[in-house]
Amino acid sequence: QVQLVESGGGLVQAGGSLRLSCTASGRTFGTYGLVWLRPAPGKQREFVAGITRSGGSTYYADSVKCRLTISRDNAKNTVYLQMNSLKPEDTAVYYCAAGLLYSGGPQRYGYDYWGQGTQVTVSS
Repeated sequence: QVQLVESGGGLVQAGGSLRLSCTASGRTFGTYGLVWLRPAPGKQREFVAGITRSGGSTYYADSVKCRLTISRDNAKNTVYLQMNSLKPEDTAVYYCAAGLLYSGGPQRYGYDYWGQGTQVTVSS
């Protein structure tokens, strides 16, 4: 099995930045599309950002476009989420997930492996 471990969460003030990382053990990420998701208050888990296997295509929720950037380094088995201009409504536990069949789009489930999550808290 593939184990995904997130890190980089924390407490920041509105307008601040964080960089989340998700590193795999057991296998490489090379054959998987990767996404970041978060539970929203009163809502289902929502899609935040995704990147295809090749890294050539990225996808973002409308609420985070121009503020968050997803990238991957297959040699390091790591996917990143650079978070800038953070808002209090970005507060959530962020999860990374990997899917062999992910090819883009805002899918909220159907992934093969999940991380344990990392907490992001943005104060006003």
